[in-house]
Amino acid sequence: MDLHAARDVAIHAAEEAARLQRAAVGSDLDVGTKSSETDLVTRVDKACEARIREILAEAYPDHAVLGEEEGATGAEAGPRWIVDPLDGTLNYAHGFPFYCVSIALEVDGEVQVGVVLDTPRDVLFEAVRGEGARADGRPLTVSEETEPIRAMLATGFPYLPSGQHANLDVFARVLPQVRAVRRPGAAALDLCMVAAGHLDGFWEMKLNPWDVAAGLLIVREAGGTVTAGDGGPYDLNDPVVIASNGAIHARLVDLLDLGTALAGTTPAHP
Repeated sequence: MDLHAARDVAIHAAEEAARLQRAAVGSDLDVGTKSSETDLVTRVDKACEARIREILAEAYPDHAVLGEEEGATGAEAGPRWIVDPLDGTLNYAHGFPFYCVSIALEVDGEVQVGVVLDTPRDVLFEAVRGEGARADGRPLTVSEETEPIRAMLATGFPYLPSGQHANLDVFARVLPQVRAVRRPGAAALDLCMVAAGHLDGFWEMKLNPWDVAAGLLIVREAGGTVTAGDGGPYDLNDPVVIASNGAIHARLVDLLDLGTALAGTTPAHP
């Protein structure tokens, strides 16, 4: 299929979702909860996903879609769109300007197109497999940092206490051995920050495919590395993701010492 045309459709869908997000700022968001009191969903999440699905269905009626709010639809075989209509819902609901739209296209089990639109800053991150990554048309390149002690990292925490405690232990162990660890609250954007060289690495536990599908392609196309917690190949259903500039990756994997020990943690955030 024409991946450039698919990228353009994804960009259009992301722009439409971002428009809905901006229009609803300051209004009644009809905030509800899912897995816990801190796992939020708003009417905007649902409206954004509905609009994205409408655009994708018009362009590719035979494609499957996996979305955070409506789940999986369409045929199991063939191309699949993976959609987070509003990554960072809690941030959005509180007016904290770090949230985005994330749309990826998976073909034959490989992510081929990734689009992440940083709604508050109106910055578009995008990649087509094998063609590099860009932000507003400018090529992206990961950082060149080689020493963890000079690295700025990011992470995220699951909503339920068991998972929070597991990552708090990792956070406490890692923090004194790096320059800083941030917790912005939107994994898709965290990955784009790695791709742009603003972060040197990122890790998180038990994310969902829609949190990472687009971002992992953007990191890889910017020259970075994305693996599972043990440093092996990353699958969209793996319990841990580690992303970095590549230069610090092996040492970061050792420093985090995650492996598969955290497989029982719960999903992190919308």
